[in-house]
Amino acid sequence: MPTENLTHILFSNWQHTLQPFGVDQVAADKAFNSLVAAYSTPGRYYHTLKHIDHVLSTIQILQGYTYNLAAVQLAAWFHDVVYDTEAQDNEERSADYALELLSNLGIPESIIATVTRLILNTKDHQAAVDDCDSQVLLDADLAILATNQVQYGEYTHAIRQEYGWVSEAEYITGRQQVLERFLKRSRIYFTPLMLEFAEPSARGNIQAEIQSLLSR
Repeated sequence: MPTENLTHILFSNWQHTLQPFGVDQVAADKAFNSLVAAYSTPGRYYHTLKHIDHVLSTIQILQGYTYNLAAVQLAAWFHDVVYDTEAQDNEERSADYALELLSNLGIPESIIATVTRLILNTKDHQAAVDDCDSQVLLDADLAILATNQVQYGEYTHAIRQEYGWVSEAEYITGRQQVLERFLKRSRIYFTPLMLEFAEPSARGNIQAEIQSLLSR
């Protein structure tokens, strides 16, 4: 389970995001507890509440680029709520989860439609040129790629744990393919801030990880 301090910070964040919508407090508490339970299930090592906290913190930094900040924040909460490394439809199921829960909270349909669209865009990590909200969510989701060497090492170790059912040889091949797809992109990040300050670090980390995989 997450630390009490992290849970407290996230609960405060959750309440703040829901505040403009006048959500019933009991319903908001119940929804938060459901999210905590979902992100605390066995088998999660990286896609936990710590990841959600990191994504939300990055969105806070990038909020000046957003068109609908509340929708981006809500999408962050739900984008990995369903996470099964053996499934191919996590994003679709996470979007469905968000649709049901947010509908029950009385969030406007227009906001929910944006949230589900943003979640679905995390599947391929691509955003249209004019889709600022997706760009911010995707950059925040991938901010981990540009962290320092220690944090990046913790991230790669946690991802390997989540794929514990995959043989070492298959994992190396699959992970290398994922990483090389990022390197082949003209840009990993979309927002000007991340492109300038995070892109070089991310590319360096990815190249180093590929070298590490190939030397195993």
